Amino acid sequence: MERFEKLKSMVMDLEEDFSKFYDKKVSAAGTRVRKGMQDLKVLAQDIRKEVQDMKNAG
Repeated sequence: MERFEKLKSMVMDLEEDFSKFYDKKVSAAGTRVRKGMQDLKVLAQDIRKEVQDMKNAG
């Protein structure tokens, strides 16, 4: 559950950069969004693997 909380926190942390990129067209914010989304992808994949391993073990 700790990883899920981290995932939610990461999404919330990106909110400002999303706004800057889409509303104000700040290209540097777009770079931060892309990096943040990649980090989210990695964490989501780790959570997915953990859930699958727990499911298969039990």
